[in-house]
Amino acid sequence: MFNIERKGEENRKLSYNDVNCVGCGICTDVCPTSSLRLGPLVPIARGLIEMDLISVNADSCVFCGLCSIACPFESLSLEINGENIKEMGNYPVWEVESKVDDEECIYCGRCYSVCPRDSIIFERNLPDPVSLIRGEISIDEEKCIYCSFCADLCPAEAIIISNKPTSSVDLLNNSIEVDLSKCVQCGVCKRVCPENAIRQICSTCMLKEEIPKPEITGNTFIAEDSCVNCSWCSEICPVDAISVTKPFDGKLELVENEAEDKICKGDSCHACQDVCPCNAVTIIDGKSVTNLDFCNLCGACVTACPQDLRVLTRTGMKLENINSESWREILSTLIDGK
Repeated sequence: MFNIERKGEENRKLSYNDVNCVGCGICTDVCPTSSLRLGPLVPIARGLIEMDLISVNADSCVFCGLCSIACPFESLSLEINGENIKEMGNYPVWEVESKVDDEECIYCGRCYSVCPRDSIIFERNLPDPVSLIRGEISIDEEKCIYCSFCADLCPAEAIIISNKPTSSVDLLNNSIEVDLSKCVQCGVCKRVCPENAIRQICSTCMLKEEIPKPEITGNTFIAEDSCVNCSWCSEICPVDAISVTKPFDGKLELVENEAEDKICKGDSCHACQDVCPCNAVTIIDGKSVTNLDFCNLCGACVTACPQDLRVLTRTGMKLENINSESWREILSTLIDGK
């Protein structure tokens, strides 16, 4: 993480957030003064080195903001007199989005469980299960022999038996009780009791029309400052409540050449898999396989591949409002492939 400033008629400040950075190298590709440098991506991703993925030469940086604009992942930001240039109407803006439709979301939590960047904030409020169950249960302690069959077989762990000695000569001080906040009125305890000491009646089915329908509420929110628009969430959502707009269109291919001994060594290398921020790369039958449904075409795997076997071709990008011809010329290099 770094912050560099240039003071003058305009105070300019360039900030880098290493939490958001995916090591794609887009910023280094577009920097007109070559002031940004990409660090050793694979060792950093593997936790062998603790350092930022990006470093900057403050002496050569001209604070133009091109790197900030080109970064689709909000890792770099340029402020002019305290205002972020992305909030100024005359600068390009990425039209990317990962959004949850609150009206459609059923709070199943599947998106939360698969997000590779932990970018989804998920909260689910379930009703008290006691309010959904009707029934009666009682234990005749005069008949009970405290065998613990009921407690051991209770699927809800709702029965508690205590066998505590009161003295070296007295009998055990036995007790048994049912925790009604856990009991599901299944009747297993009643059926297993060898002394018929348990009386249990479930009336949930008979009273189902009187029992309120379970209401599940919650909140599912995608944090834009760490989301990389991989679309895991939208692909796995069972009710299509999430929409994702990726930053690039295009394709990613693995091109091998047996004559030059350029063959993917997936099992022993897996550099692409280690650096992929989208969890889109899998090693199958010893080869690297990328699922483009989850790939955002950032290019980190291309940079990491030690044999240059991965070919990225971008055919379009969602960066709009590019008014400067010089910037348009530089940013167009992101489309021509990497």
